[in-house]
Amino acid sequence: MSIKPYEELTIQDNFIFQKVMRNKRICKQTLERLLDIDIKDIEYLEEEKTIDVRLDSKSVRLDVFVNDDKGTIFNIEMQTSKDMKELIKRARYYQSAIDIDSLEKGQHYSELNDAYVIFICTFEVYPDKLHKYDFKNVCLQNTGRHLNDGTQKIFLSTKGELDDISKPLKYFLDYIDGKDPEDSLMCEIDSEVHTIKQCDEWRRDYMTLAFEMENKLKEGIEIGREEGREEGKVETVIGMLKEKLSIEMIARITKLTVEQITEIGKMNALL
Repeated sequence: MSIKPYEELTIQDNFIFQKVMRNKRICKQTLERLLDIDIKDIEYLEEEKTIDVRLDSKSVRLDVFVNDDKGTIFNIEMQTSKDMKELIKRARYYQSAIDIDSLEKGQHYSELNDAYVIFICTFEVYPDKLHKYDFKNVCLQNTGRHLNDGTQKIFLSTKGELDDISKPLKYFLDYIDGKDPEDSLMCEIDSEVHTIKQCDEWRRDYMTLAFEMENKLKEGIEIGREEGREEGKVETVIGMLKEKLSIEMIARITKLTVEQITEIGKMNALL
């Protein structure tokens, strides 16, 4: 497997996206644009937060994890994998993990922070081609009545085609999709991307991560081939899933089917 060269990274790659969102001004304005709200200030809880709910449960690695002056938690994820079934379940798991992590022992449930789980998808989310799908808990018998539990899950698609969002949000999604920046914030993000790609320290960090990942994958595949055991392939798949590689890419590398990889992921609580 060849790791993507540093020079070819774009805003769609988690490494770049996380670094861009470390710019507080950009992150704040991006959240305001995504949610069409005003935010007084944001605080970084962790750049890439790992939540361990229990020792025997799946850890959650969150890409950009911040909160505002009211304590509202925002988790922003860049998603290039097209498996919506998996993504929907992941959103559910992320939300529950965030709740457990944010509620300290002895606190009352009413003290739970409001939380947004936001996925920026580089693919068509649903066939009706909207740019934005905003989900809250609503009563089926009376759709005007909301549960108001403080949770919200948002799926944004760069492949939307309808006139369903504001121009600023459309500019953002178009830029993520590879188009030229069309306003000041997009120009600022684009400039930040170029600055990051010129940073020797971050280049070394990426190359180190890429080298370690490639070695692990090669070692896992070689062990599986040499021993001729299914266990070797299973361990390889588990390692790739933990590194957030897409199911399609894992299938190409291991020569297993998408169904086999999905089953391994489910059995090991990775999907």
